[in-house]
Amino acid sequence: MARQDKSKSRVTPKGTVPVEPRASREPVQIDPPSAAWVPILMFALLGLGTVVILANYTIEILGMPSNWYLLGGLGLVLAGIVTATQYR
Repeated sequence: MARQDKSKSRVTPKGTVPVEPRASREPVQIDPPSAAWVPILMFALLGLGTVVILANYTIEILGMPSNWYLLGGLGLVLAGIVTATQYR
């Protein structure tokens, strides 16, 4: 393998500084922690979706397994996953 040319090994010239000094940048705002209901809702949606999917195949009250119960359960699980992305 050939050696690289030392003069072309850097992306930017050595000794450059940022265009804007660090002191003049605005401070980063940190979002406050999530409310207590966010993880409760997340776990409730995940659990309820799982129960609906399992009940679709195990409980005889619902009748024959239906794709609508399966899609509803998957929708609840997806809503729980979306809620999980909002948790800080």
